[in-house]
Order: sequence, then structure tokens, then C-alpha cells
Amino acid sequence: MLRTLSTQLPAHVGATVRIAGWVHRRRLLKSVAFLIVRDAAGLAQVVVTDPAVRAAVDKLTEESVVEVTATVVANGAAPAGVELTEPTVRPLGPPAVPPPFDLYRPALTATLPTQLDHAPTALRHPSRSAALRVSAASVAGFRAALDIRDFVEIHTPKVVASSTESGANVFALDWFGRPAYLAQSPQFYKQLMVGVFERVYEVGPVFRAEPHDTVRHLAQYTSLDAELGFVTDHRDVMAVLRDTLAGMLDAVADRAGAALATLGVTPPPVPAQIPAVHFTEALAIAGAPADEPDLAPAHERALGEWARREHGSEFVFVTGYPMAKRPFYTHPDPARPAYSNGFDLLFRGVELVTGGQRLHRYDDYLAALAARGEPVEPYAGYVDAFRHGMPPHGGFAIGLERFVARLTGATNVREVTAFPRDLHRLTP
Repeated sequence: MLRTLSTQLPAHVGATVRIAGWVHRRRLLKSVAFLIVRDAAGLAQVVVTDPAVRAAVDKLTEESVVEVTATVVANGAAPAGVELTEPTVRPLGPPAVPPPFDLYRPALTATLPTQLDHAPTALRHPSRSAALRVSAASVAGFRAALDIRDFVEIHTPKVVASSTESGANVFALDWFGRPAYLAQSPQFYKQLMVGVFERVYEVGPVFRAEPHDTVRHLAQYTSLDAELGFVTDHRDVMAVLRDTLAGMLDAVADRAGAALATLGVTPPPVPAQIPAVHFTEALAIAGAPADEPDLAPAHERALGEWARREHGSEFVFVTGYPMAKRPFYTHPDPARPAYSNGFDLLFRGVELVTGGQRLHRYDDYLAALAARGEPVEPYAGYVDAFRHGMPPHGGFAIGLERFVARLTGATNVREVTAFPRDLHRLTP
């Protein structure tokens, strides 16, 4: 007999089926027992009246894995409108050791550190697994939105010979006796692959050895990167990003509707034209000094409130960040060289995406590195490619975990990360 998932039971009323899953909850009453079995799709209610079966159920612990063969009966009060009667219950392993929190309760009441310490079981709670389903749907939407626009998915090295962002916040390692680093981003490689495919994207881990201990930072996170050639400037990149975000949210609504319902989340619309302000205007809106070199979290929140109030948008672009705050490969604004053809996208008052137009001429790279006092040698394999003809290009990177956290309303990015890595956590 084939296994039936809990959500498939309504199609089998009157039939005998086999389900399997975890003991989510037991309710032992005087004349009847209820066994709630959880599988990947949801919950199934099993009604036990036979004394021998009841005795077997009494010995089960929550989270034990079982197989149940029973008859499907309609019952509007049961999960999915059906329940299972006249069951045979067979354990598929020894009784489970109950976790240090109750997974059957609507809310997982354990502290976040406790949840993270026991992540393999905490993630079984519907609220935690729902966030991961949203994450999976977001990635599917990202890929689909770019596939339809003729982007090619690539896979780049995560061990590199030099840092990507010209900074010291890298994880160093020994590569067969030579110094190497975990990649901060696929930036160099995705630019080089524009010279092959014109339009590329990647979904993969990136590593930042930044000693941040905040609710929005991780030392390892998943980056959704895209790069496209033959752009006029950064506005072409912003247009592709807008459509990509819309595709991601459409996929979440389509593929993770039940997860959204579990979390009580309604995805926001992506405006046909996301409001955009220049960095200098953003400072004024946020009430920051005109000589401020960057946006602080409080400034980002103020801009998010402004976008909602003035444009009804949960998204806002900030363009033209100072060149001094952008990586060396960033293309300056030809009309205002102190400012960049770069942007950040804020989602609900938090930076979600960084992107922009890149340099594409070899001589410009030499000049940019010299202006920052950077030697060319560590970047030779990257910079040399621009001697051989590269089109004007640009791209962006979305932090997946931060996107899901903002979408679901999680207060800490670790709530939507299966096994987070940060300043303090290297296990499980």
C-alpha cells in the first residue's frame, strides 16, 4: 500500500490508507484516544478505540516515528476535515526522547538560543519549518525570474586567493600550504562570466568575518547574485531587480501559501516603479547631516517610513552612494564622480540589496586600485580579463535570510535560518 500524505486524505474518504510520520500529540481520554500524526504536509488525526491499540499508543512518546494503517472518515472538526479510524499503529523506531520544548503548541515558547541549540528538532515546529518553506520558494522564484530572462546559472569557487571587497574581514585558511580565504561574494567571478554568457546568476553561501552581533547579521549567509551585460547604467540593473523581486514574491504566494498562512503573512506588492531617491536626498529625508558618508540603521528606518507614507511602498531605492563607501570596481556617476552609479534597496526600512554598475575598462581598474593604494597583483587574474573586452555591466546581490526575515516579520534573522553561523555559534 502506497503511503498517503495528510493533505491527500480528503480524496480517500471511505478507503483504507497508510500514513507515516511523527507523533505530534496524544490525547488519552477515558474511552477514546486521539493520536495526531505530523508529516511533511501537515497533521492527521487518528481515533483509537481498540484497547490493545490504545495500550500501544500509551507507550509512544511525542516525536516517535510511526506508521498507521486506517480508514478515512469525514469529520469537519478534524484536520483537513477527515480523521482515521480503526487504526493499526506500528512504530518505525524506538520511542523518541522528547525534546526540551513542546512542538505541539501553536507557538514555540523556548528562547531562541535554546531553539538554535536544538535546531534539528526545533525546526520541526510548523512556524520554523514554514519560514524555511518561504525561503525555498523565494529561491525558486529568483531562479525562475532570471531563467525567463535568459540568465544562466553559474557556480563559482568559495575558496579564493584574495578578498573580494578589499577588506580584512575574511576567513583565512590553509590551502595546501598557501594562504586562501572563504569567498565574501562571487563578485569577481560573476563579472567575468558576463564575458561568457552576458547574463548570469548564482545562489550560494558567502562568508563575512565581521564581528557583528546583531539581529540582522550572519557570518555565513545565502547570497542571491545576478550580473548582466550591455547595460546603459545602474538603472537597467534596478529594473531587472524589481522584476526579480516580483517573481520571488509571486513564487512565495504560489508555492508557500500554507506556510504564509501558518505565519500569518501577506506578501507586499512590488510597485511597477519602486520609488528611488539619491543618497543626498535620502540624507535630508532621514534628517541626517549633509556630510554623512553612509546611512545608519535609523536613517534606513526613516526612509522606509517615508516610502510607505509617500508612495505606499515597502521598497525604496537609494542611489548614488559616495564612491568612498563603495568597492573599487564600482562605476562612478559620470556627472558627479564623487558619487557612484550604485544603489541599495531597502525593504521595510532595512538594507536588503546592494548593486550597481561596474567598471568595465582595464585602465579604469588600474586607476581605481591605485587611487585606493591597492596593489594590482592580488587581483591580477580578475583585472586581466578586462584587457580582453568586457561590456558595460552591473548586478546585484540579495541576502536570502534577511529577505525572508523582513517578509515574515521575524525579529532576528536566525529565526529563519536552519543552522546559523555567527560570532558565537559554530554548532549544530
